[in-house]
Amino acid sequence: MDKFAFIIHPLEAKDVAKKFGFAKYLPDRLIEWGLKKLPAFKASHITGVKSPYNEVEGYFITCPLTTRQMVELPEEFVLGKIIEAGKVAEKLGAKIVGLGAFTSVVGDAGITVAKNLNIAVTTGNSYTVATALEGTKKAAAIMGHDLKKANVVVIGAAGSIGKVAARFMAKEVKNLTLVGRNLAKLEPVADLILKESGLAVAITDNVKKSLKEADIVITVTSSVDTIIEPEDLKPGAVVCDVSRPRDVSKEVAKLRDDVLVIEGGVVEVPGDVEFNLNFGFPPKTSYACMAETMILTLEGRFENFSLGRDMELEKVEEISRLAQKHGFKVGGFRSFERAISSEEIEKIRKNALKKSVFAT
Repeated sequence: MDKFAFIIHPLEAKDVAKKFGFAKYLPDRLIEWGLKKLPAFKASHITGVKSPYNEVEGYFITCPLTTRQMVELPEEFVLGKIIEAGKVAEKLGAKIVGLGAFTSVVGDAGITVAKNLNIAVTTGNSYTVATALEGTKKAAAIMGHDLKKANVVVIGAAGSIGKVAARFMAKEVKNLTLVGRNLAKLEPVADLILKESGLAVAITDNVKKSLKEADIVITVTSSVDTIIEPEDLKPGAVVCDVSRPRDVSKEVAKLRDDVLVIEGGVVEVPGDVEFNLNFGFPPKTSYACMAETMILTLEGRFENFSLGRDMELEKVEEISRLAQKHGFKVGGFRSFERAISSEEIEKIRKNALKKSVFAT
C-alpha cells in the first residue's frame, strides 16, 4: 500500500498543551525554546483513505516550531527543521509529503525542501484554491447571492493565487472587480480575463471603497496586517480569506454577526479514514492541503505538484478533476481555524436579512 505524509506544526505555543498538558502552565517563550530543541517526529498514523480505485495510508509528521518561530527565526534554520520532518517521512516509507500551514510559506514555498528530499513534495495550494473557490460559490448560494447578479471582488488579484481566483470566477460572474496596490500590475490580468472569458472587469487600488458594495469577496494578499475590518463590509457579504496571515480581522467575527467569513472548504475524505489526531475538524474531514497529498497518492502521482509562488489555473482544474474521481468533496466550511456549522451560517443569513430590511 502506497504511503503519504503531511507535515504539521503548532500554530501557537498554547497548542502544545493539546499534546503535552503541562505546557499550559508555561510561558510561550519557554515553550518555544523547548520546541527549538525538539526533533521532528511522527504525530499519528492515518488509515482508511480509500477511493473506488485505490487505498492508501499515511502519517502526520510534526515540525516542532510555532508560526511565530517560523516568521522570526532565521530562514535557513526553519527550512532545516522542515527538511528534517521530510526525512522522517522518507524513513516511514512515504512517497510524497505535503507541507501544512506555514511550512508551505517559508522561503520559496517548498522548492528548497523538495531539492533536499528524495520523495515528492507538494504544498497543497492547488486544491486549497480549488476548494476555496468552490466553498465561496456554495457559501454565496446559502447566503442568497446569485453569482450572475452579485458584485464580486478579488483582493490581491495581481498575485499568483489571486490571478487564478479571478480567472476562475470570471467564468461564472458578470460583475468583477480586481483590487491591488499597483494598477499597472492589475491591467494585464484584466486583459487576460477579457481575452479568456469576454468579461470586462473593473480594477482599483482602493480596498475600502471596493468592499462597500461587495457581495462576495476573495482576498489573497501578502499583507502582514489585516486589511478588512468590521465596518468595511455590507450585511450578507461572503468573504473567503485565503491569505496567511489572514486578511480579515478577528474583530469581524466578534462584531459582525451578519457576514460570513470562510477560509475555504472542509473536505470530506473517502473511505473509513482515521487520522488519529484531533485538529478541530469533524470526523473523516480534512484541510484541502492535506487532501491534495492524499489525492496524488491515490492517483499514483508521486511528483512535485504545487510548489513555488506561481500558480497554474490548469493544475487547480486538474486536481479538482482528480478529487472528484476519487470521491473527495467540499462538505462544509471553516472560519477562523475552525469548522463552522450549518446552524451558525443560517443565523448569519437571518441576521443579514434583518439588517438589510432595516437599512432600507
